[in-house]
Amino acid sequence: MDPLQRVTAPTVDVLEVLLRPAGSVWGLFIVKETGRPTGTVYPILERLEHLGWLEASWEEAPDRNGPRRRFYSLTDDGKAAAAAAVEVFHARQETQARTKPRLA
Repeated sequence: MDPLQRVTAPTVDVLEVLLRPAGSVWGLFIVKETGRPTGTVYPILERLEHLGWLEASWEEAPDRNGPRRRFYSLTDDGKAAAAAAVEVFHARQETQARTKPRLA
């Protein structure tokens, strides 16, 4: 499993949804939960899958109306890496907020 090169706020939003104990979630669910556009969420999911953080599978429901959904879940190693990345991101945000110069 490879590390993320850059952890952005949208990436953290996606990771936080994936870290919930709900199990596998589909792409549009992540889009709705994060409030981020599909053009942001799907490239993040693709990157995480390529790095080995995620497993993805297509829905196997022939009786469902509409297009098949692609489900995503963090691997065991991905869960640990995602939790660490989210923690580091929030710690940096907190530090930046405390050290930001205030205007008089």
